[in-house]
Amino acid sequence: MDERLRPFDLGSTQWYVLWYLVNNGSSVQRDLGRALELERATLSGIVATLVRKGLVAQTANDGDQRHRQLTLTAAGEALWCTIPDLSFIHDAAFGGIDEADLATTIRVLQSATERLQTLLRKD
Repeated sequence: MDERLRPFDLGSTQWYVLWYLVNNGSSVQRDLGRALELERATLSGIVATLVRKGLVAQTANDGDQRHRQLTLTAAGEALWCTIPDLSFIHDAAFGGIDEADLATTIRVLQSATERLQTLLRKD
């Protein structure tokens, strides 16, 4: 994935943020972090980079000045249209695997992740 994104000066996590904004529209930064399960500091750095590149606009949220609204810019939309389809990655990794097996795997990994997050919060 990174190899395919390198010519566009994007990393995979930057691509993921752009993908989310393309598919879900404008978002409060905190909500985006939750949706993508990114640490606040990690997301802040990624957003700062995307803002510096002119791909994402970050503005104060009308309802709460502490929250930052993220919106894809025209340059971000234009870049998105030039990025190649990366669905081949999903197909290469999961093509031919039974859907029920994939659903079980996802459920197990989500449960394990939740348990580990709960354990970390106890410390």
